[in-house]
Amino acid sequence: MASLNPESDISAFVNSIFEASLLVARDNNFMPDTARFFGDRTGLAPRKNSQYGGATMNQIAETDDLVGQAFTPANLTTLTPVEFGAQYFLTDSRVESDPFTVRSDAVADLGGALATKIDTSLMGHFDEFTAGTIGAAGSICTWSYVLAMETALRTQKAPYPYVLVLSPAHWFQLGKAASVASAAVNNTPESLRDAVNTTFFVRQAVGVSIFVSTNVETTSTNAYAGMYSRDALGFDLRRAPRLEPERDASRRGEELNMTAVFAHGVWRPAFGVCGIFDNQAPTGA
Repeated sequence: MASLNPESDISAFVNSIFEASLLVARDNNFMPDTARFFGDRTGLAPRKNSQYGGATMNQIAETDDLVGQAFTPANLTTLTPVEFGAQYFLTDSRVESDPFTVRSDAVADLGGALATKIDTSLMGHFDEFTAGTIGAAGSICTWSYVLAMETALRTQKAPYPYVLVLSPAHWFQLGKAASVASAAVNNTPESLRDAVNTTFFVRQAVGVSIFVSTNVETTSTNAYAGMYSRDALGFDLRRAPRLEPERDASRRGEELNMTAVFAHGVWRPAFGVCGIFDNQAPTGA
């Protein structure tokens, strides 16, 4: 039988075609733009937040003498900075032989990992808000719940603008309710524009700027949402992200060291409200 000379006869001689290697998928990052930002200090000293009790106005008669009231601050919250970091070590042979731009890819991934760490850290405080908890495990996120969260913040006299951070599954339930979603207006506060222009901002509705992120904290089949005024969260950057390459001659390679020092936490917990809603992937129904 004559040979048909198929491609399999030369498969050992055919080089594979390599496309650019893909970085780990990471969501957009925006949380520091929505929190109270501090960048005026270095070092690891804690930053404390104090609050006065406030005066009480009493009815007085014509001849009554006013009685002095205490005006002493009490510590409310504390932000404690810590250092975060990660490293890739690339040998000379790896860089010289790698078909990809491995060094540039490694740098990009380190930066993305740090940005994601900041966002997940801030979102992890939603369940520490004290203005209330709306919804429960298994609850479907609805506009009624969103309005309830806004009302809870107004009750606490939290100043506008408000930010609402949802998971994609939460937003699916709201987005298909076009009667409210389509009533949004494009008047996002200027203080949030830098964040809005570079993140997964979906719309502004009922006086609230809505963001969607996969970085929200999850529990079982549910996820935490957070609605808050800027002062609800604090982000204290003591040392900006720093990439330090270091040559290690004895190991014939280079360290890529990414570090930063920052603190994160609730700053005025009563200016935030937590939502807990079902986070199961939608079916399209």
